[in-house]
Amino acid sequence: MTFVFVSNYINHHQIPLCEALYRELGGDFTFIQTMPMEQERVDMGWGVDVHGLPYVQCLYEAEYECLKKIAESDAVMFGWTGREDLAASRLQSGKTTLRVSERIYREGQWKAVSPRGLIAKYKDHIRYRKQNVCMLCAGAYAASDFHLIGAYPDKLFRWGYFTALRTYGEEELAHMKPCDGPLHIVWAGRFIPLKHPEYMVRLAKTLRDKGYRFRIHMLGDGELEPQIRQETEQSGLRQYFRFYGYTAPEQVRDVMEKCHIHIFTSNYLEGWGAVVNEGMNSGCVEVVNAQTGAAPYLIRHGYNGLVYPDDRYDKMEELVTGLFDHWEERKGMGRRAYETIRDMWNAEHAAQELLRFTAGLLQGGIVPAKEGPLSAAPPVRPGNMYQAMLDGRI
Repeated sequence: MTFVFVSNYINHHQIPLCEALYRELGGDFTFIQTMPMEQERVDMGWGVDVHGLPYVQCLYEAEYECLKKIAESDAVMFGWTGREDLAASRLQSGKTTLRVSERIYREGQWKAVSPRGLIAKYKDHIRYRKQNVCMLCAGAYAASDFHLIGAYPDKLFRWGYFTALRTYGEEELAHMKPCDGPLHIVWAGRFIPLKHPEYMVRLAKTLRDKGYRFRIHMLGDGELEPQIRQETEQSGLRQYFRFYGYTAPEQVRDVMEKCHIHIFTSNYLEGWGAVVNEGMNSGCVEVVNAQTGAAPYLIRHGYNGLVYPDDRYDKMEELVTGLFDHWEERKGMGRRAYETIRDMWNAEHAAQELLRFTAGLLQGGIVPAKEGPLSAAPPVRPGNMYQAMLDGRI
C-alpha cells in the first residue's frame, strides 16, 4: 500500500505517528508538507529539520512530484493544508481518501445556519458524502459538528494527536513520583486567555488556606505570564510556585514524571490538547476541562482521570481538593492513565489501526476498531458531552 499524509507542516505532535507509519511501510509512506512553519511556531521550539526526515517532501520545493503522489497513491490522508484544492482534486477522482479535522464550529454550532458558511462546507465536505472518504475526528466535538451539516454519514471515526510514548517498568512507575512530602501539580501550556493560567493562582490560594502541602509547576510562556507571576507575589504565594518559562517538549515530560497531578484548564477553543496525552503517559492524575477535544476520548471519569464541566473553576477546585483529601484511594488513576496511553492511545497502535482500516477501505468496506483510534465517533452535542462522559456513553 502506498500511503500519503498531507498537512501544513510536520511537528513534534505528528512525528511519532509518521515514524510508526514509516516503520510499517518504508518508502511507500510519504508526508507532504504544504508550507514552511510560521516563525512563531519555530520560536516555540516546534521547528523540525524536514530534510533530515526520509519520508518528508515539501510541496513548495517539488510541487509536481508531490501532486503526482497525491493523485496516484493508494490512500491519502489530509490534515489542515491551507490548500483545499489538493483535497478537492483527490476527492473528485473517487479514490480512497481520509480527512482529519478538529472542530469546525469551535465558537458555537449556531454558525452552521450561516448560508455563506454552509456553501463553503458543502464545497469542502458535504458534496463528498457518498465518496470513498472518511473523517477522522481529532477531538470528540468534531463528530457533532460534521453530523450537524450532514457530512460523512456513518463515516466519522475517533482520532487525535499521538505524542512520543515513554514506557516504564512496574517498579520505575511505582517510584517515579515522590512518596512523601507535598503533592506536586503541573500546568503546561501557553499563558493565554483560552488556557486559563490564572486558575492556578486561585487554586493555590484555596490549597494554602486549607493547609494542604503542595507545589505548582508552571511550564510555558505567553502574554499573561508576567501578570500571573505578579499575582503570585502579591498574594504571598510565590513559595508554592515554580515558573519555567518556555520549556522544550522533552523537559515538559521530565517535569511531569515527577508530578502527581496534571491540571488542564483550556476552554472549548482547545481542539485537542496534546499535553493531556503527555500527562497521562507520565502517570499523572488528570483534572481536565471536559470542553477540550481530548477529554472525552482519553478520560473515563473516576477511572483514569477526572473531568469538570463547562469551564467551571469551582468544579475543578472541588475535584483537586478531593484528590488531596483522598489521595491514597485515588492516586491509582495515574497508573490507569499511563496504561491508557501505553496500550491504546499511542502512535504505534494508531498507525496499525490506520493501515488496517485503510486496507478495508481499499477493499470497499469499513471495519471500525472496537475502541480507541478508528472506532466510531458518536456525534454527541457539545451541551450533552459532560453528562455523556459521566454516563459512559462516549
